[in-house]
Amino acid sequence: MNVIVTGATSFLAVPVIVRLLEQGHRVIAAVRPHSLHLGKLPQGYSNLTVLPLALEQFSRIDAAVTEPCDVCLHFGWDGAGSENRTKRSIQQKNVTDSMQVLEGVSRLGCKRFLFSGSQAEYGICREPMSENTPCHPVSEYGKAKVDFCSLAIPKCEQLGMDYIHTRIFSVYGPGDHPYSLVPSCIRTFMEGGTMLLGECTQLWNYLYIDDLAQGLLALLSHPEPLSAHGVLYNLAGLAEETRPLREYIETIHRLCKGHGSYQYAQRPANAEGPANLIPDITKVMRITGWRPTTSFEEGIKKMIEGA
Repeated sequence: MNVIVTGATSFLAVPVIVRLLEQGHRVIAAVRPHSLHLGKLPQGYSNLTVLPLALEQFSRIDAAVTEPCDVCLHFGWDGAGSENRTKRSIQQKNVTDSMQVLEGVSRLGCKRFLFSGSQAEYGICREPMSENTPCHPVSEYGKAKVDFCSLAIPKCEQLGMDYIHTRIFSVYGPGDHPYSLVPSCIRTFMEGGTMLLGECTQLWNYLYIDDLAQGLLALLSHPEPLSAHGVLYNLAGLAEETRPLREYIETIHRLCKGHGSYQYAQRPANAEGPANLIPDITKVMRITGWRPTTSFEEGIKKMIEGA
């Protein structure tokens, strides 16, 4: 199949692109013109085309791409960092730009549109989060993801596209932003430094990047229209991987051979506020057969080995 991937140089997108290419699919990787991150894309694949096109320019994608599109995987989203998650103007521009992407790829014959939503759409929850959990997002980032979903569903119905809205929970692994919690802990501990942390008492859940890629591929390649089962799909670690965040920190410290140290209650909560993260992935496992296979300990060992 021919797949257009936006935000193609992002942490979440690159492993999916690699697997698509290895399976022989044609990938059109949309990146910002003059992007400084082209080196993150896999090299040496004749079935990879780089498309320098900003999200707001997708209204003219049919002038830049002549081949048909089977599937679009939309990762492109500005202001995902903590400092911009509360800025409404930035986040709402993402909604407008994402609709440009949806309408642009529809003119190329796209039949399935998969959107990378977020756990932030649920807001602060104390109970397990299933696809039926009401959304009460706190940050403008989470609100904008919900807003896009509400616009995309009827638009895809009108255009005859199968719309899939994934809600991706905390992902870690090689290629993650260096200042995310997991790579920050590994780097600081290995250097003998001290991690200054928040309370870290909330329940949390992590998903290894390779498992996420496999989950997204299971949705992309599903032979039946997935929207017939509902458009929402949580992607996260297994229920048995959910534990207090402190246990994750202490596992990393142990696997770093006890180097460095950590102190709790030294930092404020993040932009979404303190919340338990208890994802329910029963639906996606039942419908696609996908199941995460990498334990947190195994994933951290891989990151340490590659550091």
